Amino acid sequence: MTVVCLESLTFGLGHLVRAADALGERLTLLTRDRSYYAHDLERLPADALDIVVTDTFDVEGLTVLLHRTPELRGLISSTDTWALAGAELTERLCLPGLDPAVLRLTRDKAAVRDRLHGAGLTRGRAVEAPGAELRDVLLKETGLPAVLKDTAGTGSQNVWLVRDDQELEAALDEAAGRELKGRLFAEPYFSGPVYSAETLTWAGLTRLLGVSSRLMSPEPYFREEITAFPVAFPEARRAGLERWLGEVLAAVGYTDRFAHVEFVLTTGGPEVVEINPRIGGALVGEGMCRALGVNVYEAMIEAALGRRPRLLDADLPGGPAVAFVLGYPAAPGVFTGVAGLERLAELPGSPVWFPIRSIGDPVEHLADSRGYAGIVYAEAETAELATHHAVAAANALTVLTEPFPGTGGTGDAGG
Repeated sequence: MTVVCLESLTFGLGHLVRAADALGERLTLLTRDRSYYAHDLERLPADALDIVVTDTFDVEGLTVLLHRTPELRGLISSTDTWALAGAELTERLCLPGLDPAVLRLTRDKAAVRDRLHGAGLTRGRAVEAPGAELRDVLLKETGLPAVLKDTAGTGSQNVWLVRDDQELEAALDEAAGRELKGRLFAEPYFSGPVYSAETLTWAGLTRLLGVSSRLMSPEPYFREEITAFPVAFPEARRAGLERWLGEVLAAVGYTDRFAHVEFVLTTGGPEVVEINPRIGGALVGEGMCRALGVNVYEAMIEAALGRRPRLLDADLPGGPAVAFVLGYPAAPGVFTGVAGLERLAELPGSPVWFPIRSIGDPVEHLADSRGYAGIVYAEAETAELATHHAVAAANALTVLTEPFPGTGGTGDAGG
């Protein structure tokens, strides 16, 4: 009996394999490049899963391949990039899955904003207008500060904070030269600390599994830098967040599976940044498994099989709180390694370096999450203490780059 995974997040494949084994299923990974999962694959037995290297953007070819897959029982598509392809495939093969229209909605940030505004769950509407007209419509309907972004963007890419006319003009000019995954739109800028809610929904019932902190770079960029889980909200506030998240997900028709909902806690209450129809990326899934004391990926397999995940009702044994720091170089260039890794063994919190980049990879963009080379992970009794451990460990490391050929200068960096 087979469950197919259409690509995956960088980390978590090992947990997914173990979850499938525990449920009596065989996992098959469809991927364009198996090296993307090198970290997890190196830690798994060679025969732990089946891997098929194929064009994962070719929906027609994938349809034929999946029709030939023996005893196919479910399909998992847990990335932003392949979410819509996965939805189309589950519909074509009559496999358990969310309504593709719901996934299309969640992948359109402007449409989500307007849907939530119509439901009374956000103070701001999306602003869209053709070409140069966006400037005037934005100033009239939303005012400044505001955020310009790609309706289908990921990883904080193609996001511009505009606080005055000069920044607005510069952002519009820059956006005009970018290749967007969707459309350019604007929305109000909500000020406050950023979090992400890690939820599981089934038949419209949502359980808040915990909240991750999201410490960001200084304005005007939105570079993700430090995450910790679980944030220790007072019970009354946590319960209020769980109710609000249930309303938010219901408003967009999200009835089943994990969600990773980014939000800002403003002086006027929580405001959604975006709804991701998947488990959290980077080391969020890893952290959930350790901090909750269960393999949460079993719920992903169960949902793919059309079963109510047991995680919805489980008493969670708990574990250490976790935190991680994304390791960025200080300058773009060719990644050459990380100095200081030998020091991790002497630091508290059992810190570990999870690599993303390979030696020789180019690092071109440092204003968003495309620029980090790896992740420093640590643990403690609370998310606050875990953050201190992870930051101390990250401060002991130096992410190294060399200048691109022919550019000169120095590229060695502190991460």
